[in-house]
Amino acid sequence: MKQETLNSIKERRSIRAYKPDQITDEELDLVLEAGTYAPTGMGLQSPKIVVVQDKDLIARLSKLNAQVMGTANDPFYGAPTVLIVFGDRDRTTCVEDGSLVLGNMLLAAYAVGLGSCWIHRAREVFNLPEGKKLKKLWGIPDNYVGIGHCILGYPAGDAPEPKKRKADYIVRV
Repeated sequence: MKQETLNSIKERRSIRAYKPDQITDEELDLVLEAGTYAPTGMGLQSPKIVVVQDKDLIARLSKLNAQVMGTANDPFYGAPTVLIVFGDRDRTTCVEDGSLVLGNMLLAAYAVGLGSCWIHRAREVFNLPEGKKLKKLWGIPDNYVGIGHCILGYPAGDAPEPKKRKADYIVRV
């Protein structure tokens, strides 16, 4: 049994405070590679991952995300890297495929010593006129929808303690 994998699943936490230091290319490449090994419907590998490390562009994306959320706070928590996963809406499994890509990247980030967090509202952000312009600029086809953001960086503190698992999480039949 691969106990190390199970431990990583149990120990990974969402990090909501980051140091300003950019992650290394090697760390980024390992996280991205893990995303590309996520299972996808019929093995078609339809999701796309956009990497953003430019501070000004991250600030712009953060502002759009906050606008959708109805706040002025930074929903990316100061993370220096944002990965955006898009799914092909023509695939019936686009949300599931993109979600598995995000899950793999979150676990890989933990494995290489990075903090990470899944940030929602990608669908809404990339339905906005400015979001649509960014997609076009990046060469992402119109039929692709935002699934989620994976923020990455070095944690600026300790990871939170895990919440107790609820008693009725599993139903055996």
